This record gives sequence, structure tokens and C-alpha cells, in this order.
Amino acid sequence: MTRDGEEGGVAPRRCVMHVINGEHYSGAERVQDLLAQRLPEFGFDVRFACVKPGLFASSRQCRDAPLHEVPMRSRLDMRSAWRLANIVRQSGSVLLHAHTPRSLMVARVAAMLTGLPLVYHVHSPTSRDTTRAVRNWLNNTTERISLTGVDRLITVSQSLARHMRDEGFSPGRIVTVPNGVPAIESPPSRSTPRATWTIGTVALFRPRKGLEVLLESLAQLRDRSVPCVLRAVGPFETPAYESSVRRLATQLGVDPLIRWAGFTNDVPAELATMDLFVLPSLFGEGLPMVVLEAMAAGVPVVATRVEGVPEAIREGVDGFLATPADAEDLARAIESVVRAPDTWQTLSRNCVDRHARYFSDRRMAEQVAGVYGQVLAERCRPPVRSAT
Repeated sequence: MTRDGEEGGVAPRRCVMHVINGEHYSGAERVQDLLAQRLPEFGFDVRFACVKPGLFASSRQCRDAPLHEVPMRSRLDMRSAWRLANIVRQSGSVLLHAHTPRSLMVARVAAMLTGLPLVYHVHSPTSRDTTRAVRNWLNNTTERISLTGVDRLITVSQSLARHMRDEGFSPGRIVTVPNGVPAIESPPSRSTPRATWTIGTVALFRPRKGLEVLLESLAQLRDRSVPCVLRAVGPFETPAYESSVRRLATQLGVDPLIRWAGFTNDVPAELATMDLFVLPSLFGEGLPMVVLEAMAAGVPVVATRVEGVPEAIREGVDGFLATPADAEDLARAIESVVRAPDTWQTLSRNCVDRHARYFSDRRMAEQVAGVYGQVLAERCRPPVRSAT
């Protein structure tokens, strides 16, 4: 047997530096982690550089990928870019791949210093990523300035691709690669839910995730004698927001119906406890990883009709869609599943089939590797000379 790079063997893999924030471990971080696990199959090794080191380092699954910390001491601390450029040179990386406005700003300067191509992954619309207008403006401005000269933009949904075109970016630079998640290797045997349904939601809870709307829907379902309880999985963005949500749960009288499960890096295990997955987001979703994970686990989905969500969930086929910020409509969608248990098995099978066909992690990595190949080939192509 020959080793990679030996005569008669497989061509040696090339290294890509993924520049990320790193303070959380939620949807975008799951994409980064899965790409690091899957890209070697398609000729690319991954290294990570974190500009805001935090939970990602301890929560990631891909331990084989080296992780470098290049912390920014402030929003405009560009010393990180110089440190990153040195690491990139020493590692022999051939391309940089950024995932957030802040990491893009650092990666853009590092790309200029090293002469390497740069790819940017658009996970959500920065102009409406939070409920704070000033923060949205800062992130959007940072993104727009830093995108000058970027070789390719990868959007996770067609909705985001349209958004970036509307923002004025060239369609020729935009490629859509839907998010993907692994199949469940040994899925638990699922039967039609028992008398009381477990409704679940998983998120990094922040205002745009719409948790308050879900609590109001839960109160309405209780009043209609719909037999269900809620399992809420994930951390809160801030203690103040957690206190606000818990106060609302008390005011609505739904505390006894809720199990607050906290952070997990084993989402499939949590999904195995759920009969129905609900994502009540108000806005700011590219293509939610947790929706795809629910589909892979065979858990029917009720989600709001925001951004890329309808690209995954087909109304009445894999689940149901509700109007954002409308507790009555969300409760209606949940009740429509609970009151028709005979359709649950069909919804579950459809979810698994759709995930396998369109939203696998292998498919995602293969398409990202294809983008890398195109960008690197363009950089190696000699300029076309005009005829004299």
C-alpha cells in the first residue's frame, strides 16, 4: 500500500484554513465542524483559526483538525490578521475560508498578506441577524467592506443567494451549497407518539429564535387540552434573556410543562426523546442545521416560514410551516400534527428520505470541495491576452 503523495498513490491533500469566531457551538459552528470531518474525503484538510476563542474548541467533534487562537482584543484589532498570515504560511494552507463578518475582516487582510484566495460562507443575513439595529449595521458594514475581492461567496440557501444578489454582489461569485448533517447510524425505532407528546426545540436561545412565541403557543395548546410538553435544549445567549423567558413561562403558567435541558453537543440523542420538533424563529435563518438534524432523525418538523426553512420543509409532507411571530398559527400547526397521529409515521419517513437525498454532510462537503477546486484553478489559470 502506498501513502498519500507517493508514486502510484493518492494525490496529497491540500490544507484550507477556516477562520471562525469560535465563542459558541451552534448552527454555523456545526457546519464548520462537519466540513473538517468530511473534506479530507475530497482532498482537503482543515485547520481552524479562532478570532473569539470559546466553546467551539471544547465542543467540536473533529479533534484531528489543528486549532489556532488568534484572538481579537477589540472589533478593530487587526493584529490578529498578521498572526493569522504567519500561521497560514507556516501551515502551507492554499486557501482561506471565513464564516462570520468579524472572521472575514481578519481573513481578508491575511489573504492580502499571503496572496491566497478567500472564500466566504454566508450562514445568515447579517443585516437582520439580531434584534439590535446598531449591531446589525456594524456587522453588515464590516461584511460589505471585507467582501471586496473575495473569490467566492457560499450561501447555505437560495433565499440567502437572492439576498446577497439584492445587496449588490455579482451572481457569478455566489454559489449555493445547502447545509448538510450526518445520517443517524442506528436510528431508534420510532412508533406513533403516546398519549402525551414531547415537543422539542434546540437552539442557542436569543430573541430572534422566537422562544416567547413558542411559550405562548404552549399555553394555547394547554387551554385546548392538546396533550403535549416542551423540551427546550440549548443555552441562553445572556442571563438577562434567560430570566426574561423564564418569567414569561411563569406568567403563562406553563412552567410545569417545560423541561429546560441546557447545552448539549449530542443533538441526535436529544432528538431521540422528541415526537415533534419546533423551530419558532422570527427571522435570520439561512438553512437551520437543527431542522436538518431533526429530519435525519425522523422527527417531523413544525417551523416558521423564514428565509431558507421552506427550502427544507415541504408543507404537509415533511412537516408544517407557520407564520413568524404568530403564536396562534404556530399552535395550529402543532395541533394539526398531534390531532392526526396516523400521519406521523408518513411524515417521519418523508423527513428521513428527504434528508438522505438533499441534505447529507457528505453532499455538503463534496460541493464545498468543488468550490475550492474552481477557485484554485482560476488562480492558476494564466491571464488571457488580448489579440494584437
